[in-house]
Amino acid sequence: MGTESSSLAAHSLGDKQPEIFERVPPRNGSFTGRESLLHQLREGTRSVTAVIPLPQALQGYGGVGKTHLAIEYAHRYRSHYDLVWWIPADQYYLVPSALAALAPYLQLTPASVVGVEEAAESVREALENGAPYNNWLLIFDNAEDSRIERFIPRGPGHVIITSRNPNWDDQFRSLQVDVFTRDESIEFLTKRLGARITKDEAFRLADKLGDLPLALEQVGALQRRGTMTVDDYIELLDKQTARLLGAERARDYPLTMTAAWRVSVSLLEERLEIALNLLRCCAFFGPDPIPLDVFRRGNKANAPSLEKLLADPIMFDKSVKELSRYALIRSDPDNRTIQVHRLIQALLRDDLDEVRQDRQREEVHRLLAGSAPQLPDDNSKWPDFADLVPHVRPSRLLESSEPSVREFALNVVRYLYSSGNYRSALELVTASIKEWGRTRENHPDVLRARRHQGNTLRRMGEYAQVYDLDRTTLANVIAEFGPEHEETLIARNGLGGSMRARGEFREALELDEESVSQHERLLGDDNVLTLRAKNSLALDYGLNSQYERARRLHTEVYLAQSEAINPASSEIVLLSRNSMARAVRLTSGFEEACDTGEDALAFGVLKLGRDHWATLMTAKDLSIAQRRAGALEQAISIARDTHARLARLFGPRHPDTIAAAVNVSNALRVRGDLAEAYELAEEMTRAYPAVFGEDHPFTLACRTNLAILHRLLGDPRKAREINEAAREGLTARLGPEHHYVSSCTVNMASDLAALGESEQARALGERTLEDLTERFGRDHFLTLSCAANLVLDRVETDAPDADKLRAEVTDLYQERFEQGQPDAVTAASSIRIDCDFDPLPI
Repeated sequence: MGTESSSLAAHSLGDKQPEIFERVPPRNGSFTGRESLLHQLREGTRSVTAVIPLPQALQGYGGVGKTHLAIEYAHRYRSHYDLVWWIPADQYYLVPSALAALAPYLQLTPASVVGVEEAAESVREALENGAPYNNWLLIFDNAEDSRIERFIPRGPGHVIITSRNPNWDDQFRSLQVDVFTRDESIEFLTKRLGARITKDEAFRLADKLGDLPLALEQVGALQRRGTMTVDDYIELLDKQTARLLGAERARDYPLTMTAAWRVSVSLLEERLEIALNLLRCCAFFGPDPIPLDVFRRGNKANAPSLEKLLADPIMFDKSVKELSRYALIRSDPDNRTIQVHRLIQALLRDDLDEVRQDRQREEVHRLLAGSAPQLPDDNSKWPDFADLVPHVRPSRLLESSEPSVREFALNVVRYLYSSGNYRSALELVTASIKEWGRTRENHPDVLRARRHQGNTLRRMGEYAQVYDLDRTTLANVIAEFGPEHEETLIARNGLGGSMRARGEFREALELDEESVSQHERLLGDDNVLTLRAKNSLALDYGLNSQYERARRLHTEVYLAQSEAINPASSEIVLLSRNSMARAVRLTSGFEEACDTGEDALAFGVLKLGRDHWATLMTAKDLSIAQRRAGALEQAISIARDTHARLARLFGPRHPDTIAAAVNVSNALRVRGDLAEAYELAEEMTRAYPAVFGEDHPFTLACRTNLAILHRLLGDPRKAREINEAAREGLTARLGPEHHYVSSCTVNMASDLAALGESEQARALGERTLEDLTERFGRDHFLTLSCAANLVLDRVETDAPDADKLRAEVTDLYQERFEQGQPDAVTAASSIRIDCDFDPLPI
């Protein structure tokens, strides 16, 4: 092999093996030559290298061996890396999933917990930081889309990109791959065939096939079977070439490859014709590996061309073996997949007329749909979906009009957004709507897709966009299905959620009360959809200050989610249990809320993981309950951790991240860390309008938190100004009896007292106490806060009954709360209690 080959041998595979060597395709035992290219790749360690064809080699669908070069490099130099990971990059929107799958190997939270996008970003950062591995190799195979660059880590490791796109040459160090040299072609054939071929025969075959590696692999497979002489093969090749030229079929693909493929197919047809049916079927999948389980699980699908094969597993296995021997497919027994080169796929498709193409494509659609799991929300089924997703777009599955196929497409969307791959879900569902709307804008399947589009946008926090979508969708669903159809009930529930997000709390309550009545009448009390509608109504009760009703209904829903009667996912059970704990807190049961919240959090960590969205929502609510109950240091620790995790998961301006930041600020204020609390509160008052709008109740109520801090930091005038504006806006949006308005009014009385306007403060406190007692009862925490502050105003103004009210407040605190509860301690110290705002879920 010469000096260079000896040098390479010294750097190739040794005794050491990487700790992680995953998803790399099997090594080609007949790999030959390319030593200079392999050496250049090795020299590119600690950098990004793009393996692209030479401009003159960029014809048709490739076949010059870029992927095989990367596979050989990964296997040959695996001993030099701690981690080797292969990423199919043919479809941009699937790259995050492939990268995210590396997370558990890096001791990072998996995508099933934090979502695909967060997991992918965590993987990229960990690789760039060299933790826990600083000697890694990532291979992005068939990366045609330049947007993939955002997922490519820079750092101590090595990245190889294979692509037919020459533009990578402008961004990274490139390695251009041409067809074999003639010597490499001869070496390839003699290595594969040994004594069955002479050097002269190998030269002639290479010359006929233009040294194209993929074509040489085809002829090598045939010659290895010993079915014909070289002269016989060249004669068949010449005949096929003449036919192709006569039919002008050589314009799109390499002529040598097309002719070689035709020879292989015609010989296979003579030997095992039924195997060709499987090969043609594979041509209409994507170029990524095809799970063999597609044919096993989908064996009941309506696929006439494969009927005999699907009914005879022995013959199916024999066909796979024959196709592999003819080098028409690449079989990976370890991963139980088969794969067809994109060029061979194109040739197979082009060889069929349009009618047969459509028929074959329909069969693939049915196979995919028939092999898919039925529960896309079940994270134990996500690996099965992940194997199927790469074939959705290349198979043109969205063009199908079959109900089962379209249901599968929507299940893929559900899988994508349930697993946190929101952008991919949005891209796929938007494409579905566009395709299915060609026949009729408001086709029933389009309306179902719009529901999933709304769910995706809602998860992404795009509330303004989803509100308009939900209103339009509901109107169209009613027109299409009628007012009492199941789709209408689901759409109405979705609109209720959008109304809550918009701040239309009272309107959402009215809508959902009617919706629950309809659900109960049409579906029954314990139907899954009825329980979902009741949960929405319970949220409405909370947002409209009807806390006892919220508590009763959340408890009812939780108890109805029996695994025997209404099996629910772990996420749904957790959210329901946490809602129950939150409702208990809002009815002044702080200690009980902590008990239930701690149990719910433990359930979430066990079943879903600490970084799952629902677990984080539970942790945030537990932190609020702990702060109210007096476990302040625990509350702050959980609050900070939850906010940091949500920021990583969704970004700093997602509604859930902002709500977590509000909780951190409130907890810090209670501890006396006023400067940090103020800085965070001020930032959130700027964040809320950007997400919800200037007059949203959350935007207005958040400003009352900032007002408290202005007063505590010595500026009661500014506090009063903010509170007066917030109270006016909240009254207009929610009515004078809402919790947020009352809290703001209690704080306004404190502002007046700090400004020396004691009479006004007392008068406002007297009116507010009367209202709160009537609405929530004398022992509710908000009523007691108002009463405790009023004691101070009565004393300051020498008003009667100050001592009587003090005694009553003291008795109620002792009776209602545990010793050391912050409000009770504050009241006993004759310090004013501040009523802060924590946004409720919508």
